[in-house]
Amino acid sequence: MHIVIMGCGRVGSALAQALEEQGHTVAVIDRDPTAFRRLGSSFGGRRVTGIGFDQDTLREAGIEDAGAFAAVSSGDNSNIIAARVAREMFDIENVAARIYDPRRAEVYQRLGIPTVATVRWTADQMLRRLLPSGAEPLWRDPTGGVQLAEVHASTAWVGHRISRLQDATGVRVAFLTRLGESILPSSQTVLQEGDLVHVMMRTDEIDRVEAAFAKGPDEEGGH
Repeated sequence: MHIVIMGCGRVGSALAQALEEQGHTVAVIDRDPTAFRRLGSSFGGRRVTGIGFDQDTLREAGIEDAGAFAAVSSGDNSNIIAARVAREMFDIENVAARIYDPRRAEVYQRLGIPTVATVRWTADQMLRRLLPSGAEPLWRDPTGGVQLAEVHASTAWVGHRISRLQDATGVRVAFLTRLGESILPSSQTVLQEGDLVHVMMRTDEIDRVEAAFAKGPDEEGGH
């Protein structure tokens, strides 16, 4: 896939290098030509000097042949304008914008533009490490009705199958993080101590799900 990235800061350069290592072709746009030094001499993609939401600049970067576009410059307004141009003018389906203001991020998310709110993401990650309890949202659908969340499970569930946890709580376990690696559980997977449980659930059921995860299996009606 060809991918266009606007912004060659720390995030943009790291993203470009990672995508190229995975076999994708990459073009990076930045208004400051000296920013391309971050890419290193081994980077084989295009370096395009210009404004990331300018249509001619985007064409020079190969946007018409791109399968994805990422706006990760240091400016919220520039990122969201560029993301909208890529989506609306060039029909790029996979678009994401980096946003520093979480309030703006929620607005654009509801407009159908996927965003990564830098400050909120960092704060959420810290909260999950400092306060490992309750449900911490990782993703919400644009309507806000469904979310993916990390839910703290009582140690009483350790040694029991994920299928039993799902039956007792009525949620779908999307994946586990075990010893730093993500795994997709099967019906036979057993919860181990230290596992982080990530579930898909309706947003209006958070309180019920948290309570069910906090209880042991013996308190769940003998499921």
